[in-house]
Amino acid sequence: MIVVGLTGSIAMGKSEVARLFIDAGYPVFDSDKAVHALYDSPRGVALLTPLVPPAIVDGKVDRQALSKIVLADPDLLERLEKVVHAEVAAQRETFLRTAQQSNHPFAVIDVPLLFEKNQDQHCDVVILVSAPPALQRQRALARPGMTKEKLARILARQMPDAEKRKRADIIIENDGSLDELRAKVRNLIPEFLATHA
Repeated sequence: MIVVGLTGSIAMGKSEVARLFIDAGYPVFDSDKAVHALYDSPRGVALLTPLVPPAIVDGKVDRQALSKIVLADPDLLERLEKVVHAEVAAQRETFLRTAQQSNHPFAVIDVPLLFEKNQDQHCDVVILVSAPPALQRQRALARPGMTKEKLARILARQMPDAEKRKRADIIIENDGSLDELRAKVRNLIPEFLATHA
């Protein structure tokens, strides 16, 4: 089974491409969803309480409180990520084992910070979803609650798209409509299987 890493910076369309793979019947592990589910679980509360007790509200991890705390303390963010990433990595391994047992030709792991966190070393092939910077910015700022300052902070944590393009095996250009993106993914899957399966 081929392990496909799917990545892309904010507002490039990575999540939409992940949905298209799911719609086509291929298993996708969504790292962000796994983190959010962990925060809402008793396991997540147990793991995070020793690190960030003020972020535990009503028996759950309050993401807004957590965000404010880690913004003020980069060292804490690093310790927190270590704990969370270890938990998510264990879930990812279970997902990949299950996908292999189900005889899928490939499984996708959707990781926004794939290159930044060296997660590409766990992948056979990396697909990058990319778009022109002006379009990326326009899409990002159209999101609810997004500000120029918040976007700047997010982009500062992400590897520049130009660098990601050099490291990716396949690049999906998301510079048009949603229908055009869907067509690109639909065309990519048989081509991908013919090349890598």
